[in-house]
Amino acid sequence: MSIALNALKDFVRQPTGQNQAEDTVSLHVTHSNLKQRFIEIRVDLHTTIEAIKERLRDRCGTAVESMYLQLYDDDNNKICDLVEDFRPLGYYSPFDGFRIHIIDKNPTSLSAGGWLEDTSLVEKYTISEESYNNREDTYRKYRLKKLAEDPTWSLAKEIANRKGETYVAPEITDDYQADIAANIKVGNRCEVDPGGKRGEVKFVGRADTLAAGYWVGVQYDEPVGKHDGVVKGKRFFTCLPGHGSMLRPEKVKVGDFPERDPFEDEFEEI
Repeated sequence: MSIALNALKDFVRQPTGQNQAEDTVSLHVTHSNLKQRFIEIRVDLHTTIEAIKERLRDRCGTAVESMYLQLYDDDNNKICDLVEDFRPLGYYSPFDGFRIHIIDKNPTSLSAGGWLEDTSLVEKYTISEESYNNREDTYRKYRLKKLAEDPTWSLAKEIANRKGETYVAPEITDDYQADIAANIKVGNRCEVDPGGKRGEVKFVGRADTLAAGYWVGVQYDEPVGKHDGVVKGKRFFTCLPGHGSMLRPEKVKVGDFPERDPFEDEFEEI
């Protein structure tokens, strides 16, 4: 019988009721080259260290042969090095909340230098104003067409009409949405609708270069904004280019909205 099979057999036969074949444990995963911390994942205690490495490979950009794993407890104390690939994870007695830390030994790894996280290193697709204007099916041309037909047209009015509702334009005063803005503070984490884009509140108040009423400046976690905090020639906050946006308070929901884990949809269990 192989060493790996013997180890698994001994593990399953342990007297503690914790180590049943169906048992799993909730772990976090960190990486030496990545700032991102994986969401909590569930791992079968009978999964070998080698199998865990293979599953992690496609998510972190580190080859199995370059991967060195360490186990930490929930107080960030190192428990051991997971150096025996044939061992099942349960051999090391991990508990819920423990963390596997990946050390990438390859200096030329895909994860080195921030290439898997720093979107500023990725060449972005851009289009000139001339090229955009030459396109037929754009929102800009659609909007101009609608305004030519109805000078009071707005997207909100269009949506109401499609729902068969009567649109009533809000009265825009200096205190427009002040009641909503009162619950939003600079530094709050937030989520913006539509789209569920996440970021941090960087500005709350009136914006004299924009329409009357209250506005919220958001620094998005990803480059899905429109500017760097400068709106119509005035700086309201500072952020990376393409990460900033100014929105009405009604579109901003504050709360516990951490940066999204890029693996949360595809790495729920290993």
